[in-house]
Amino acid sequence: MLHHISFGVPDMERASTFYDAALTALGYVRVWEDLTPNDPHQAIGYGLPGGGDKFCIKLTAERLTVPWAGCHLAFAAPNRQAVVLFHQAGIVAGGRDNGAPGLRPHYGENYFASYLIDPNGYHLEAICKSAE
Repeated sequence: MLHHISFGVPDMERASTFYDAALTALGYVRVWEDLTPNDPHQAIGYGLPGGGDKFCIKLTAERLTVPWAGCHLAFAAPNRQAVVLFHQAGIVAGGRDNGAPGLRPHYGENYFASYLIDPNGYHLEAICKSAE
């Protein structure tokens, strides 16, 4: 259904430091970037190696308005260890804890997830639903 999603960020360096660390833990990489100095249209696209972007951050000079707390973006993780690494790397790179890695049986028997708030206030989740 979805092709990709983009988040506006007021500080590309701070945002890319966070997303490079957190998404690498899940196996995602920069698949393209436009970081021309002084260009107000700077952007970075993330996805699986060799593929297109599924998530993008774009520099915005406008006042940032973060969606409400009930709105979040969930990233698929290949395994439970990747969920743990996403959480750890995201915190080290400037994110805030919003739910430690662990099973969430109220969502499903094998629903293993962690939750972060990125440096701009966006709510994120990493999830693995496979049994281990």
